Amino acid sequence: MRIGLLGTGKMGTPMGLRLIAAGHELSVWNRSEGRAKPLIHEGAIAAGTPAEAELGAAAVMTMLADDEAYEHVLFGPNGLADALSPGGLHVSCSTISVALSERLTVEYARRGVDFVAAPVFGGPNLAEQGRLWVVAGGADRAVDRARPLLEAFSRGITVAGREPRLANGVKLGGSLFASAMIHATSEALVFAELEGVASETLFEAVNHAMFESRGYAAYVDMMLHGPEHVETSIEVAARDLRLVREAAGMGGIRLGLVERTAEIFAEARRSGLEGQEAATAVYRMTRRRQH
Repeated sequence: MRIGLLGTGKMGTPMGLRLIAAGHELSVWNRSEGRAKPLIHEGAIAAGTPAEAELGAAAVMTMLADDEAYEHVLFGPNGLADALSPGGLHVSCSTISVALSERLTVEYARRGVDFVAAPVFGGPNLAEQGRLWVVAGGADRAVDRARPLLEAFSRGITVAGREPRLANGVKLGGSLFASAMIHATSEALVFAELEGVASETLFEAVNHAMFESRGYAAYVDMMLHGPEHVETSIEVAARDLRLVREAAGMGGIRLGLVERTAEIFAEARRSGLEGQEAATAVYRMTRRRQH
């Protein structure tokens, strides 16, 4: 299948390589020149504009940084939105706001274009392995069209419902889970240190007794030994919390845990920990505060 792929950064590139390995043909575009070279080396065609990436494609996938990037790429000069014809398919794999997802749903319905929100759980390392977890939202027919593409880089797909925004809501809820885990784990490990308890001993007991969670285990390992890869930077985690706060505000509610966790992540960024893995950054900042 011919696919247009917009966004060939840390996530888009390994996802694109998995699509090529699955036998798909790619036309690729990225805002920063040179980021698409690994895909072009494997046979992808470089597009000059977002609209050009859509030419002849059965579907277009986007893996862009944020809402602002979507505004530019979809609705700016030579944008994707005007290039998509009735019957086209746009699969958005990015973490975006619920409000933007709703806007795209309305816009594409007016144009007769299928839209699937398909944000992913997992970072570049899992993308390389084809082991991301996808949350898909959209009309049944649209999700069925997107499924073979999503399966190329995922180990599983959760269908959130027939409205694309539901998938974005699930992703943001998952980001809240992860951020709260990082905050709680950081403080628990620092507490153990203050009490003279080995961090590994605390976690072994608690994980066996209460969670048996691979997620907590991964965060503890990153905090104590450092991450091999920056899967989720402190900036990305802070962005996700901002989107959760915005969505909650639109619903007229205030989530105290979100507010406090967002403050902790903002403090970590101000502490000179930019660019670091979120779990490591929050843990290091928490330890600094106790010394």
